[in-house]
Amino acid sequence: MWQRFDLDTIAPMPWRNGGGATRELACWPPGASMDGFTARLSLATVAADGPFSRFPGVDRWITLLDGPGLRLRSRPGASVPAIDHALSAPFEPYAFAGEAEIDATLLGGASTDFNLMLCRGAGRATLQVLREAASLDGASDGLLLAWHGRWRCRLGADEVVCGPRQGLWWRDEVPAATLDARPTGADAADPPSVGAVPTDAPAVVSANAPALHANHPVLLVVCLDFGAAARAGSPPRAHAPG
Repeated sequence: MWQRFDLDTIAPMPWRNGGGATRELACWPPGASMDGFTARLSLATVAADGPFSRFPGVDRWITLLDGPGLRLRSRPGASVPAIDHALSAPFEPYAFAGEAEIDATLLGGASTDFNLMLCRGAGRATLQVLREAASLDGASDGLLLAWHGRWRCRLGADEVVCGPRQGLWWRDEVPAATLDARPTGADAADPPSVGAVPTDAPAVVSANAPALHANHPVLLVVCLDFGAAARAGSPPRAHAPG
């Protein structure tokens, strides 16, 4: 099954610390709580300095979409490797452990980011940033989000057109649905080339982010690979709200 969404119709959920708001795009299993999901995909707007929520046992990736960005710094004495990272380049995912106690500082104003969270050991994920037509290997579960431009996307036998800030998620597609995506109309003219930088980590992140004009098409694609046990849910985790 698959479901379309439009960011402008998803109500933002204000953070308890008042520093921003989150729009949840999809989670596995459906309706899972913040301490019971296997995978969660969301969009956040950060409007003030403050701490990130902690998610022990979760691998996280954050990708800047809009705004000047954030500086991420971990607190001294944390049990995970120290972090001091400027999230200032758009469409370049940054990975870190959910256990990290991180303080975020704005680099000049409010910023919007895309967030992927995956319960450690539950499976693999790929995050790709497309700028031109591409055909991707099948995935039983996943999500795509058109950030710039209009995209024609074929998921298995189904075809949809997504405009800016629109997308769709799919789950339990067996056999795994292949994905073909291409920008349409004027958005398809002269895009930068696409590449990928794979890693050997349990969750794989791929991206390519050359200099980008505002009207260049951009499509984010997340493919998830986990078994039936993972879809059923994860054991509850300790969750420290930010």
